[in-house]
Amino acid sequence: MASSGTSWGIEIGAYALKAIKLEATGDGKCKVVDHAIIPHAKVLSTPGVDANDVVRLTLGQFNSQYDTSKSSLVVSIPGHSSFARFAKLPPVEPKKVPGIVKFEAAQQIPFPLEQVEWDYQTFITPDSPDIEAGIFAVTKERVAEKLAMLSDVGLTPTHVALGPIAVYNALAYDLDFDNTSPGTIIVDVGTTSTDLVVATPGRMWVRTFPLGGHQFTEALVSQFQLSYPKAEKLKREAQDTKHARQVFQAMRPVFTDLAQDIQRSIGYFQSINKDAALTRVIGVGNTFRLPGLRKYLKQQLGMDIYRVEQFKKIGSGAAVANSDDDEGGEQTQAIIDPNDKAASLAHGSLELVSAYGLALQGLGLNAVSCNLMPVEVTRKAMWKGKTKWFLGAAGVALAASAVLMVGPVQAHFASSAAVPDPSIQQALNLAKQIKGQAEEAGVTKSDGADLKAANLLKLQDRAWVYPQLTKDIQDIFAYANERAQTWGSVIGQEWKPTGPAVSLTAVEDFFVAPSPDSEIEHRKFPGVEITVAADLRVPEARRFATETIARWLRDNATREGVDYVLVFNPALEMKAADTTGAQASAANNLALPGGAGGGGGRETAASGRGRDDAPGGARTPGAAPGRNQRTPGGRQPAPSQGRITGEGPSGNVSETTSPDAMAPLAAGDMGGPVLGRVTFRFTAFLKPYVKPAPAEGAAEGGAAGGAGGANSGGGS
Repeated sequence: MASSGTSWGIEIGAYALKAIKLEATGDGKCKVVDHAIIPHAKVLSTPGVDANDVVRLTLGQFNSQYDTSKSSLVVSIPGHSSFARFAKLPPVEPKKVPGIVKFEAAQQIPFPLEQVEWDYQTFITPDSPDIEAGIFAVTKERVAEKLAMLSDVGLTPTHVALGPIAVYNALAYDLDFDNTSPGTIIVDVGTTSTDLVVATPGRMWVRTFPLGGHQFTEALVSQFQLSYPKAEKLKREAQDTKHARQVFQAMRPVFTDLAQDIQRSIGYFQSINKDAALTRVIGVGNTFRLPGLRKYLKQQLGMDIYRVEQFKKIGSGAAVANSDDDEGGEQTQAIIDPNDKAASLAHGSLELVSAYGLALQGLGLNAVSCNLMPVEVTRKAMWKGKTKWFLGAAGVALAASAVLMVGPVQAHFASSAAVPDPSIQQALNLAKQIKGQAEEAGVTKSDGADLKAANLLKLQDRAWVYPQLTKDIQDIFAYANERAQTWGSVIGQEWKPTGPAVSLTAVEDFFVAPSPDSEIEHRKFPGVEITVAADLRVPEARRFATETIARWLRDNATREGVDYVLVFNPALEMKAADTTGAQASAANNLALPGGAGGGGGRETAASGRGRDDAPGGARTPGAAPGRNQRTPGGRQPAPSQGRITGEGPSGNVSETTSPDAMAPLAAGDMGGPVLGRVTFRFTAFLKPYVKPAPAEGAAEGGAAGGAGGANSGGGS
């Protein structure tokens, strides 16, 4: 949709509504026309507050004071309510990038794509052939909720963007980010969460963590025994009182948590971007007015800390002078005349950054594109805008063709008065009767072919890959347990495993039908999807899983002599461990055949309805419908027996495997309490394959069809 000459950017924060109106002036430039900061009647994080009612009241106040009817209107979804994922793409032709990004989106976004609104942006780093995609998404439910709230007060947005992307766009425009700009960390501390944006030449990266101004207020509530509204007021006015130092001391633990989260985020970014040089931090958000915050972060991060004092490129005027807060002591702040728009904008620039970036997107001046507006809503708005032109054109056409229509109308009434031949009506009635009988018999349905039988045969045809897949899972667990021996030194703790650090709890597998028309080469061939659930008995379990399980799968994607390619879904599903009774024996926690222990089957990440077709009739709680869940302790057929037990989604078929053969578990051999539970998923896409001929002299129907892999011609 073409943008208009003016644009409103509106951020609905937990403390206030912030908005800026920009007007394009040509040559990629713009100027500020108006702005607004309207505090809510109550901070949305206040206990017991109905946030939706408060927001509607503020939106109504804004809409009654400002005219948005002739401008683009861009609103944001906060970072903590959305998803931002980044993936490096293989070197492919540009026309194939959308297909690969869609595949990555399906892997990275923790919801089915049909349940989210998503968009992406590609990034190219200077002097590097690598292409990276930023994938941004939000659930359709959240978008619908936001649009309904705006519609209630008569506002109709043209774009929906992500808050952290808007912040990046604002500073990229205002500070002229280019390939020579220093590596910059943008920290936007909101009320309930903090968005950290890393900007390096040619690209950006986002992480959001749940710590913000709310935690600072809670610290004052606890320290001074105040009500939440009074603590919020004290926090915001601390810089103007003689008690600023005491307030800082009360909030110091939250400062520490904030600094640690920032350090962890920077550390993770640099671990995957070792050449990135980050030299400065820019603070955004009203929380950066807190006394002593910049000094503390500078000490902890070892970098210069700046905050936005004014907008340089949209004519905001000179910054309003505030005393430096580096010492964390008493401060004074100039009194702002609300009628002085330039001074008011300069003073409010610290909290208007996101709105600035949103308005830039409405004018098409954004560096990163992200529009999560539902397509059907956009289409409806476009047609609504064109309706008046269609009505006018229709009126002209009607008047011009009135004379031409007289003859056909007269002919129509003449033919309507004629009596049709009875044989015609009899033929029509007979055809209608035959059609009804055919529909009742179900012969007119156009359902696709049932491929279940073909998939069953394909499983048997290449069942020899299962021993190699079994060995892969064994190797993953062996590698993880070997790394666990030195894990204490990696994390800087005095810790040693007292038993297996990683233990298997369940395995699922499916046949994946080939997609000959796929733009991704390996998807043209059949595959086997493996889902593994495991218990971790190591501190910092998530990091351990990433540095062992994920690393093994990445490093072993393609191997010589292995007849498949591993494609790994990097979205490890972690669950907090319930350590109650964690030392109980394995036999009490696993579903066994014949009903033994059936009431205590482990729940996997694919939790859903339990199944009643477990071996021996034992019900396995937590197994997803249509999947085969295998648990240690259940004596189920090994892959070489080729037993088919059920069908997976979309007609895919799964085959049982014995996890006992992969990672045998005996009661009492565990090494300490469960500290984390992980579910990881990978797919083995089979390489082009010609079935080997039987060995010379072999009996008819011999080893060529065996599932054990002895005559596989390439199996392990």
